[in-house]
Amino acid sequence: MLEEAEEIGRRVRRARLRLGMPQADLAAALGKSQGWVSKMERGLIELDRVGLLNQVAAELHVHPNDLIGRPYSSSPDDNQWQVAASSILRELRRYDLAPVFDGTPRPAPQLWRKVTRLHRLRDTASNVAILRILPDLFREARALAEVSEGHGREEAYAIYAVCCKFAHTAAHSLGHPELVAMACERAAWSARLSGDPVLPAVADWMRVWDMWATADWADALTLSDKAIGSVQQAYEQGDPLAVRAWGTLQLRAAVSAARAGRASEAEDRIGYAKDAAERMDTYAGAPVYDRHSLTFSAGNVQIHAISVALEMGEQGKALEINRRTSPELVGALPHSRQGHHHMDIARAWLWDGNRDKALGELERAERIAPQLVRNHPIARSTLRGIVYAERTATREKLRRMSDRFHLDG
Repeated sequence: MLEEAEEIGRRVRRARLRLGMPQADLAAALGKSQGWVSKMERGLIELDRVGLLNQVAAELHVHPNDLIGRPYSSSPDDNQWQVAASSILRELRRYDLAPVFDGTPRPAPQLWRKVTRLHRLRDTASNVAILRILPDLFREARALAEVSEGHGREEAYAIYAVCCKFAHTAAHSLGHPELVAMACERAAWSARLSGDPVLPAVADWMRVWDMWATADWADALTLSDKAIGSVQQAYEQGDPLAVRAWGTLQLRAAVSAARAGRASEAEDRIGYAKDAAERMDTYAGAPVYDRHSLTFSAGNVQIHAISVALEMGEQGKALEINRRTSPELVGALPHSRQGHHHMDIARAWLWDGNRDKALGELERAERIAPQLVRNHPIARSTLRGIVYAERTATREKLRRMSDRFHLDG
């Protein structure tokens, strides 16, 4: 684990030297000292916030994955997901060609039922399983659009767009930037053809996530507001799907503002998202199928408030919000969101100096969403921090005991 930190530092140094950039210039761009950059390049300081990792990568004009070595090396069995990812890319590249599909595609209601399985897999962070299902589903949705007209054709494109969202989420989690980018582009294309008034905002929500990789915080906020504006009227009218999208976009904007150092705006955005969650809780109409697969609830707002505090470097505030948050609220979230939450709390406890609680939270996160956590750079950074602190503490204890035993004599 500690060698991984050193390798990240070496990659940063190599990328900096390729640009002919002195340490002092990188430090100035990051708002850090030259000594901080020197320690980071020697693996002594962790890039333990996504915003910070992305900012370093943006200044060096590389993708964050290039610095952290993602996708991570693992066994051949663990790498089989890349075969499925290649198949999905093939389908997305030929989006405007006649689909290669044997037989007659099933009608849209049946395909939506297939998408429901993807929702369940997403909730358990089973990203590899999602990728394996998607190639056939992309082909069939595209074939359905080819042979349908009117509303049926629009629904086929809506299914295609939602499949792009699942591909996008899984590719982010596993570390496949090419699939991330192409899924985002095809989601925007198919959303426009879907006739669904909320889907283009969902595609923009995906684009905001991608802007984080290049530390374009201001653009991310601008795009968030554009998407929010597109569903504003439906939100005010209480349309459940628009309320869900509006609130989710406010959470995206909150994280963007926090990473941009705009604390008050981040707090305001969390407040807006809370308002949207309250609207959802008071909705009294018929049950609405979450066809866009946007995880939004009062619990999700709370765990985002914790993430925002950590992005601002305020672990005490994050732990205080966590203390005030009902465990039942978090427990009602999908496993994927719970895994992220416990990773965040582990990081907060580590920064607060409590390694035992940090390790306990990280173990809990892994039990809940093992695939997600083992592939997450912040989880790995947190574990490295725990290991390093334990080694340091053990060395200090041994040094003091050695002194008492006069071993040097």
